[in-house]
Amino acid sequence: MDLRTIKDPSFIKHYSQAELAALAEDIRSFLIKKLSVTGGHLGPNLGVVELTLILHKMFDSPKDKIIWDVGHQSYVHKILTGRADQFETLRQYKGLSGFPKRNESEHDVWETGHSSTSLSAAMGMAISRDLRGTNEHVVAVIGDGALTGGMALEALNHIGDEKKNLIVVLNDNEMSIAPNVGALHNILGRMRTAGKYNKVKDDIEYLMKKIPAFGGKIASVAERVKDSLKYLLVSGMFFEELGFTYLGPVDGHNLDDLYENLGYAKKTKGPVLVHVLTRKGKGYFPAESDKVGTWHGLGPYKIESGEVVKQPAKAPGYSQVVSETLRKIARKDERVVVITPAMTIGSKLEKFGEEFPDRLFDVGIAEQHAVTMAAGLAIDKMKPVLSIYSTFLQRGYDQLVHDVCRQNLNVFFAIDRAGFVGADGETHHGVFDINFMRHVPNITILMAKDENELQHMVYTAAQHDGPIAVRYPRGNGIGVPMDGELKKIPIGEWEVLTEGSDVALLSFGPILQEVLQAAKDLKKTGIYARVINARSIKPLDESMLLKLGTEGLPIVTVEEAALQGGFGSAVLEFLSDHKFNAVIERMGVPDRFIEHGSVPELLEEVGLTKSDIVQNVKMIIQKQLRA
Repeated sequence: MDLRTIKDPSFIKHYSQAELAALAEDIRSFLIKKLSVTGGHLGPNLGVVELTLILHKMFDSPKDKIIWDVGHQSYVHKILTGRADQFETLRQYKGLSGFPKRNESEHDVWETGHSSTSLSAAMGMAISRDLRGTNEHVVAVIGDGALTGGMALEALNHIGDEKKNLIVVLNDNEMSIAPNVGALHNILGRMRTAGKYNKVKDDIEYLMKKIPAFGGKIASVAERVKDSLKYLLVSGMFFEELGFTYLGPVDGHNLDDLYENLGYAKKTKGPVLVHVLTRKGKGYFPAESDKVGTWHGLGPYKIESGEVVKQPAKAPGYSQVVSETLRKIARKDERVVVITPAMTIGSKLEKFGEEFPDRLFDVGIAEQHAVTMAAGLAIDKMKPVLSIYSTFLQRGYDQLVHDVCRQNLNVFFAIDRAGFVGADGETHHGVFDINFMRHVPNITILMAKDENELQHMVYTAAQHDGPIAVRYPRGNGIGVPMDGELKKIPIGEWEVLTEGSDVALLSFGPILQEVLQAAKDLKKTGIYARVINARSIKPLDESMLLKLGTEGLPIVTVEEAALQGGFGSAVLEFLSDHKFNAVIERMGVPDRFIEHGSVPELLEEVGLTKSDIVQNVKMIIQKQLRA
């Protein structure tokens, strides 16, 4: 079938199981071919082909609400809702999003790029339905990894208590990105081995009804027998105790089993959980045999061999530099413990875990817990390092404020993916952390200009007393030589990279390379810029700012982060507080969410390229000359 001719999912309502099976193979072939060029989340989507087909056969989207948790497994849904002809643009600038997107399709009823939100959203939609007096179905599809998130467990508790008609499809593939961890994962493992529970339970109930009641005593015994059976067989006990009707486990690649059990779910009153077992990467051997998460989300690859197409790296990755530096420090300092919320692979912590298996803790998708656990370690004389993506730290904000900074504890936040991340887009760009951290008392915020400075910054943070955050971007360094010996960087001191008397350019992180190039271009036109590496975002280098204020130099701040309340705002506040009437131009990410695209494309979109810097400097100089 030519998938590009699909306009909406109504056509599969009349498909036979054989036709659905053939369509499943067409979809798998399509995904393997298209993603080999664009990259993307191949493994998760190959695992939900049959499940997505049956969901759209059984339910009437968009009237019935199908909500995808995280959303990286929604590619099949996108195909069935008329977007196959856009897959050449998947995760490309101005192209098809890799996550559900409401402005793409009426079938995308909920946008998400972070896990564990689907159940709360579904509960809100179910309550709205009942208040409005309508009768649509609400279905949330959540993975076993996302189910470890505290928000999902809070929602399960509420849904079970309210007894609303709501269907939860638990897509259980034993992995989120990397293999799942935690006690809940072990509960699900026991459920996987007890697939005959529902049939046995039904048979027992049928037999009990055949026994004549004698003063209620037999009925009471029957209930106890049923409860004992439930606890004996384990399967579904956890969810049934929360108030759900449990169905499963169901073979997620068997169309008949899926159809039958989702049919039961549709007829059941109250909350239902359908436990579906799927295989990540189903149908493509390299992805299906992946045990470490390589095929969860990746770039282009060769279909025949499964070899990932990568440009040879000219410099180590920033995440790798942080991890390797932590290994060096941990060999000499036994207090160092590393925590990560399900990002061991993403943050390149595998080798740290191999060398120090008792000092690396992957807590699963549990950012709030991770932050407060770090606080607990710090209060008992350890030196915890929380390795966490910027966009995921947002989820632990209260814990950062209340548990770490308020108590002034020695927690080191290693903030990965700071700045633009590229194809994952607006849900993953790390552009807000400066703004939500810098006004919190006690915290120090640093960012290095390159990979060599980063290793020294990690060393500095490990020696620091009090909360400290070191930001670093996705991707590889710029290729500078690496010092062999680690050294401390003075906190609160900036570094002048080029001298100049016409304008001061203040920046930090890799965007400094654009600033340096802009300074070279300005010099050709007779404008001499002083480029300053403002590596200490908090505290500011007050002595240097006072010097700049006294000199009366116009100042341009450049940050690959949200402009409102960011580093430029901090500079502006300081100079205003000290009564300097300075000319300041702030450059950064504007007050809107920036969608997906390559980092150079996004920098151009928001006006953070070297030519934008040159243009702004020339405009300031011209204004001064006219004045």
